[in-house]
Amino acid sequence: MLFVTLGTQDKCFKRPLEALEEHIKNGNIKDEIIVQAGHTKFESKYMKILDYIPYDEFSKYIEKADVVITHGGVGNILSSIKLHKKIIAIPRLAKYGEHINDHQLQIISKMAQDGYIIDGSDLDKLPDNIEKAKRLEVKEFVSNTDNFLDRFEKELDKLLG
Repeated sequence: MLFVTLGTQDKCFKRPLEALEEHIKNGNIKDEIIVQAGHTKFESKYMKILDYIPYDEFSKYIEKADVVITHGGVGNILSSIKLHKKIIAIPRLAKYGEHINDHQLQIISKMAQDGYIIDGSDLDKLPDNIEKAKRLEVKEFVSNTDNFLDRFEKELDKLLG
């Protein structure tokens, strides 16, 4: 099962759903697909579309998914990585009115370069990326939060004497 999460951003993000729909119609994708669409209104006879779902239901879909397809938001990417999920991330782009800027391109590029996710920017390659994701060995995410907090605390101690 593929779980697609478009987040809760107040801007429409139809491009991934249109691409999935087209690939399904062409027989290139045969997986069951469940979508958390948020503000994106989309109807499909091929995918189960849910607007908003409670967090525990959302988590169950992520846990059951063979592959998570998400927008390029850090929260969705990190929560899926921490659950050892295979991830394809598709950036919301300003030129389509999907976001105010293109920062998701940099997030996705860096996370893909580091081997945590697959960059899904090219929607024509979505079927290939899904198959690639299914074979992906999930890389363990190492957070730098503890190191950052230790350094911050030491600097604060210096300032406060």
